[in-house]
This record gives sequence, C-alpha cells and structure tokens, in this order.
Amino acid sequence: MKPVNQKAWLLVLPVVVCVAFSAILPLMTVVNYSVQDILGPESRVFVGTEWFASVMRDGELHDAFVRQVLFSLAVLAVEIPLGILLALSMPASGWKASAVLVVVALSLLIPWNVVGTIWQIYGRTDIGLLGAALSALGIDYNYTGSSTDAWLTVLVMDVWHWTPLVALLCYAGLRAIPDAFYQAARIDGASKLAIFRYVQLPKLRGVLMIAVLLRFMDSFMIYTEPFVLTGGGPGNATTFLSQYLTQKAVGQFDLGPAAAFSLIYFLVILLLCFVLYNWMQRVGTSDAVDEGGG
Repeated sequence: MKPVNQKAWLLVLPVVVCVAFSAILPLMTVVNYSVQDILGPESRVFVGTEWFASVMRDGELHDAFVRQVLFSLAVLAVEIPLGILLALSMPASGWKASAVLVVVALSLLIPWNVVGTIWQIYGRTDIGLLGAALSALGIDYNYTGSSTDAWLTVLVMDVWHWTPLVALLCYAGLRAIPDAFYQAARIDGASKLAIFRYVQLPKLRGVLMIAVLLRFMDSFMIYTEPFVLTGGGPGNATTFLSQYLTQKAVGQFDLGPAAAFSLIYFLVILLLCFVLYNWMQRVGTSDAVDEGGG
C-alpha cells in the first residue's frame, strides 16, 4: 500500500498559529484573571469562583441582560420578516437587479462607529432630518433625554444597518430555487401567497437559519453603535451587556469580575445559539414530515 502523504496539513499550520494567538491565548488569559484578584502588576490572589458568584448577584447585570434579550428579540422580529419582504420585491435578473443589490448593500459597507455618528446627527432636533421632522409634526422626540426614544432609535438604527444582510441572504436563497417548482405551482393554479408558503419559505429554511443565528449573535454583542449614539443612556436605558462589560473592565478596572463576566457572556451566547439552532432544526424537520405526510 502506498503511504499517504500528510505534508499537506502543514499548510494549515499558519491558520492554527493565528487562531492560537488571536483567540486561544486571550481566552486562557481571561480564564486566568477570572479566578484571581489582581492587586498589582506582580501581586495577585487566587479567589476561585468568587468573582463568578459576585457577578451573578449583580442587579445591574440582570437589568442589562433583560434589556439585551428584549433588544435581540425585537431585532429578529423586525429584521427577518422585513428582509424576506425586501428580497421578494427585488428584481430577479437584469441590470435592475445589479443596481438594486448595490443600493441595498450600501449600509453594510458603513463602519459601525460611523453608523452611530450618522444617527446621532440624524436624530438631533436642530440639524437632523429625523429629529426636525418629528418635532415639526408635534412629536416630543429626544433620544438623549427619553429612555423610550433612545431605545427605539437604537433599534431602528440596527434595523436600517443590518436588514440588508437578511435581504441579501434571502435573495440568494430565492435565486437558488429551480424554475420547475414555480412552473408546477402555476400549473396547479397556486396564488402568490401559496407559492411563498409551500415553495419559497421551505426552500429558504436553511438561509433563514443562518440569518437568524448571525443576527442574534451580532445583536447580542452590539456595542459600538449605541455607545456612539447614546453612550448607554439616558441613565442605563441602552446599556447592553457589552457596554456593561466595558464599564467593568475599562471604566472601573475590575479585571477579575470583568473576566468572569466575559466567560459567562460567552457561554450565554453559545447556549442561546445552540438552543435556537436546535429549535429551528426541530421545527424544520416537523414541517417536512407534515408536508410529506400530507
């Protein structure tokens, strides 16, 4: 038997090294800090799980977690249906399709800190188009003074910034559906709603799963846009988990609690994504069984 040449694995070595330095080593550093009390550059005391217990009893953390969950659920509830609707309304081919794709993708090209700055100006009542228009309509809008206005502004900003990602994913999924499905549906006299329900939506299930997971993870880690727009205020209205973590680590320099919270934050995201993925898989499997049985 001819021996197998395993030298090709050496090509993966640079990737392994980069991942080790960019992910594994920082993670191990965080784990190290999470079980120690850093008293100085050369002075530290092992405290075990003390920081984890302290973080879990933090009332401000509980409030930030609730705000984060509500925000992520609101993002999914708005962006997924809106992205599907936008993808369905986009041209299928020709120069119009290319032009629309470029226009739709424009917001995705804007850096996160610039997005926050744009909406910071856009929402001002003196020079911003949105703020001035709402004031002219008699609506008392002030994202710097009203908790509700600030929260809704951050939500609308995120919808404006990231709905195109969902739309582009759904658009790619729609274009991958063979014409034979549409021809069979037209022969059966199916309406547009029936085509969407029984042809397009089942074929988009895999794409939608990716879109939901990406948007959930990203919205659950949102930091730059609300930090630039509101700074987490007014009060703590838009202080999400990532900003709370930054305040702990940078603002208060509590490295031990911040490291413990970082690990909890990571595990929460991992667990929620796992649960969400398995739920979507189970729903997709049950739908397929029902359709096959019907």
